[in-house]
Amino acid sequence: MVSHNGLAATEANNYDYADAVGKAILFFEGQRSGKLPTSQRVKWRGDSALSDGKLQNVNLIGGYYDAGDNVKFGWPMAFTTTLLSWSADEYKSEISSVNQLGYLHSAIRWGADFILRAHTSPTTLYTQVGDGNSDHQCWERPEDMDTPRTVTKIDANSPGTEAAAESAAALSAASVVFKKIDANYSSTLLSQSKSLFEFADKHRGTYSGSCPFYCSYSGYQDELLWAASWLYKASGESKYLSYIIGNQGWSHAVSEFSWDNKFVGAQTLLTEEFYGGKKDLAKIKSDAESFICAVMPGSSSVQIRTTPGGLLFTRDSSNLQYATSSTMVLFIFSKILNRNHINGIQCGSAHFTPSQIRAFAKTQVDYILGNNPTKMSYMVGFGSKYPKQLHHRGSSIPSIQVHSAKVGCNDGLSDYYNSGNPNPNTHVGAIVGGPDSNDKFNDARSDFSHSEPTTYMNAAFVGSVSALL
Repeated sequence: MVSHNGLAATEANNYDYADAVGKAILFFEGQRSGKLPTSQRVKWRGDSALSDGKLQNVNLIGGYYDAGDNVKFGWPMAFTTTLLSWSADEYKSEISSVNQLGYLHSAIRWGADFILRAHTSPTTLYTQVGDGNSDHQCWERPEDMDTPRTVTKIDANSPGTEAAAESAAALSAASVVFKKIDANYSSTLLSQSKSLFEFADKHRGTYSGSCPFYCSYSGYQDELLWAASWLYKASGESKYLSYIIGNQGWSHAVSEFSWDNKFVGAQTLLTEEFYGGKKDLAKIKSDAESFICAVMPGSSSVQIRTTPGGLLFTRDSSNLQYATSSTMVLFIFSKILNRNHINGIQCGSAHFTPSQIRAFAKTQVDYILGNNPTKMSYMVGFGSKYPKQLHHRGSSIPSIQVHSAKVGCNDGLSDYYNSGNPNPNTHVGAIVGGPDSNDKFNDARSDFSHSEPTTYMNAAFVGSVSALL
């Protein structure tokens, strides 16, 4: 079957999605901070940052390094954990069918455990370990790290609603995943989530702790709705639904889903509730549909254009974070329509059926895996051609098992960061920032906005590729 433009019909472009999902999950083991377990599969990594929080008498060991750096940013780490949990809940049987569910559960637990440790009192949450400025001036393995492990926290006097509410969402979403596997752990997650949500809601204030690296542009109302949606899903308590209905004026149509803006995540979860009989959520359902209309090519209200090669292009800095998260929403939304026997949505004069929405979402996954003008996979270690100069400290410096001598801050810059050689450690599964608006990709370590991986980019990809299993 050939379409009019000569490209094979999309269903013909099938990749090994089981391989892709396994690698996307494996990536998280390469991002682990702390004491590595005996089950660790990524062998070029070692234990690191084993005294995080010690000066403050708090245990902040563990969690994930955010991207190609050695900082633990709690706000995007929580978003990563929420997305992984959503994927595990929505695609449980699919992921289980390729024997990856246990690994995904471990990835979720690694993030959730850190959030539990960081929430040291009802109104205290540690939100960052490491200093972004000094860390970013060094190029060293996490195992050698000697930059300050400064900590940032929020409390009643210096609140940060976005970080507290996203952490609440993460713990609620994880509690859904672990409900039938580890009931005690699940109930701990849920009770801590409720406490964090109360803190986020009662002590409202925009989070600025990780600015300039992560600044809140969309405010905190999206995180509050997102957390309340997950709390309602996890607990079934009507007070969370009442909260959402009472504050649904906050909801509005958006064209991105990201670490900063969670409106469409909440809207998608609540669209399911609308079809389940909660008709008070009609405005929120229509906001979710507006998102679909904003990203579907051919919609009369399209806002996000595609590159000539067909990739959703939101903005040039790590664009694949938006492509993967939008794709995850498109797949889940098409499932919701199918489950509820809805024949599609109307975008002005254009009508999109669930299978059309799903088919477009599939083109995004396939683009990332190699069906693109460069014929390159944007997932490290997938296929025969993929980025070799990942902007990632641990991946670009020989591992301590191979090169046991310390590599200092400046040695790393001169010997490895500026080297034209491929990274010595293949960070399997890492999704890079991706190509530019013309589908061009320069495989250069220094080009961080295109060659750096992030945890939330991979988490959204897990949720996207799982839909194709």
